[in-house]
Amino acid sequence: MLRVVIIGYGGMFTNLIAGALDANCEIVGVLRKEMVQYNPIIRKIKDILCPSLDYNYIKSYNLPEIHARGVNTEKFKKAILKLNPDIIFVGSWGELIKKEIYDIPKIATINAHPSLLPKYRGPNPYYWVIKNQEQSSGVSFHLVDGDYDTGAILAQEEIKVYPSDTGKTLKERTVLTARGVVCELLKDLSEDIIIPLTQSDDKSTYYSQPCDFELDFSKSAEENYAKIRAIHPWGEAYFYHECTCFSAFVHGSEVIENKTFYTEPKTVTNLDTDNKIIDVLCGDGKVLRIRTEHYNKYDRPFTKNYLKREIKIGKII
Repeated sequence: MLRVVIIGYGGMFTNLIAGALDANCEIVGVLRKEMVQYNPIIRKIKDILCPSLDYNYIKSYNLPEIHARGVNTEKFKKAILKLNPDIIFVGSWGELIKKEIYDIPKIATINAHPSLLPKYRGPNPYYWVIKNQEQSSGVSFHLVDGDYDTGAILAQEEIKVYPSDTGKTLKERTVLTARGVVCELLKDLSEDIIIPLTQSDDKSTYYSQPCDFELDFSKSAEENYAKIRAIHPWGEAYFYHECTCFSAFVHGSEVIENKTFYTEPKTVTNLDTDNKIIDVLCGDGKVLRIRTEHYNKYDRPFTKNYLKREIKIGKII
């Protein structure tokens, strides 16, 4: 029976735990992100008053927690040496793991990355895959080698990206897929039949943390709609009318054909103030229908009034 340590947070973390249990492995330790995020006293209070999904999941399986403020700390190193794991799995983690740590397990330290490596290395590939209107994504299990997402690949599975996908729905399918992949990977590793596949750097792409969520109506409606879907649920795409900023929400937004006589991009082609919907002509001749509110949450009760008073059909936004 393989001895496994799992570190991470969120859906990828819990699905790696589930996959390891499916493979009948012994999970000898887990490290959740909250151990790093919070002062120990604050974390203990939070675990009592407002326990996270990660904490509840760990407790439901009575898994032993590693109490360390990071993976590169002396405390974590001592814990891992004592636990003597065959494998460390990483499922969503911000720290770059040092060699003295990832070399400790008998077999390997393995990262689960939510893309088809070597494409889309870096944080939050869910966002970039949807924003770039890719038709497929995936999950990759690779050796940790001292850089971000560059290690040799042990297992991969492709995932279809649907035109209606948001960052949320793509992530949900990806982490669920990871559960099945890690289960099969662990079975294969116990039989010593895995041959690592070196990543091809000439095919690699790297994307940093997304930060530009402003819509650009001179571009295509599909590009703008992809940005709206990609950032959900971590944030909101936005646009300006003069100096006033508006959020663009996934639910209620869509791309439609232009059935008006307007031809200039950025023109308001229709307005539904009761439902807070504005139609804007984009650079490809299609219309982006946006369900909107004031970006400032305190101003949102006044959105309808602003749309009625300030936005006019046929005017440039």
